Amino acid sequence: MQDPLELLDIPSLLSDEERDIQATVAAFLSDHVRPHIASWFEEGVLPRELARELGKLGVLGMHLEGYGCAGTSALAYGLACLELEAVDSGIRSFVSVQGSLSMYSIWKYGSEEQKQEWLPRLAAGEAIGCFGLTEPDFGSNPSGMRTRAVRDGGDWVLNGTKTWITNGGLADVATVWARTEEGIRGFLVPRGTPGFSTRDIKQKLSMRASVTSELVLQDVRLPESARLPLATSLRAPLSCLNEARFGIVFGAVGAARDSLQAALEYSGTRVQFDKPIAAFQLTQRKLAGMTVQVGNSMLLALHLARLKEAGTLKPEQISVGKYNNVESAIAVARESRTILGANGISLEYSPLRHANNLESVLTYEGTSDIHLLSIGHALTGIASFR
Repeated sequence: MQDPLELLDIPSLLSDEERDIQATVAAFLSDHVRPHIASWFEEGVLPRELARELGKLGVLGMHLEGYGCAGTSALAYGLACLELEAVDSGIRSFVSVQGSLSMYSIWKYGSEEQKQEWLPRLAAGEAIGCFGLTEPDFGSNPSGMRTRAVRDGGDWVLNGTKTWITNGGLADVATVWARTEEGIRGFLVPRGTPGFSTRDIKQKLSMRASVTSELVLQDVRLPESARLPLATSLRAPLSCLNEARFGIVFGAVGAARDSLQAALEYSGTRVQFDKPIAAFQLTQRKLAGMTVQVGNSMLLALHLARLKEAGTLKPEQISVGKYNNVESAIAVARESRTILGANGISLEYSPLRHANNLESVLTYEGTSDIHLLSIGHALTGIASFR
């Protein structure tokens, strides 16, 4: 069985169009990204030119309507994220930040002029965006942010620092969130604006095929037209994060499925004691258990996608998906590595690379602890972190 999801006949739950989109994304990645991903991970790079190729593929902001976006269903977007992360979490992160954070923040909260200026270019991969919310001292508690925007005549002046920003060093425009006298507001900061600079974070042990950066704003002067007019509170950036977390729910399934496939293929050819190690009971127990985990995660992702398409998906339900599927994926990646033995620490095989990446996915866009507290809040009505 080449695809462990076939055990539960999960492909039969998809429409022909959804299967076609998934297959198209998988084929592109197989030809253009998978052959290079181990080298990119080892070298700690993500080629900028990949953005235009992903734009041609149509996956950048693919779930948004208009402005050059594909306007696909939530499930089609999720399936694309699954295939992207099956190759590497860094590739899915690039697409998630571009489409569900940078583009979505403009699409949902921007002016018509801002949408016309940025969305077609971002959808085509001609421009790259990032999303500046996390700060050195405020990750899980974004309401404590210190970045400030102060009115000065008809302009705004921004000062502050953002960190762990995916795509930051590549971005042509940053959506930056800042505290004002009226509350949290969002601003579009183009690269080259005086006082705005980025610094890439090096020596990472995870998400190496991804550009992660610090954003520094020193007396950055912006016109009123740079402010996102419909973003009037912290709810705006949090709603963008929910969009990105939805993609993670599917992406984690992709990382787990790829790890399991590597273990299945290896165990069928690795011979010890005169037979393939897949013939041993302990190995089959591992493979069977992981297949059940991946299947359960996929069924949960499909359910959440249908809720999203119906317009009824709640933040705490996304928390269930993000928590469950990432925790499950990292367990599958680690278990798959044990089947590969010592060979599993080589970049020739994907499970340990996936496990390393998932350490970051476990943390960003809401740690597992925070998502558990969100679920606990929904269950009890008590916000334990306030």
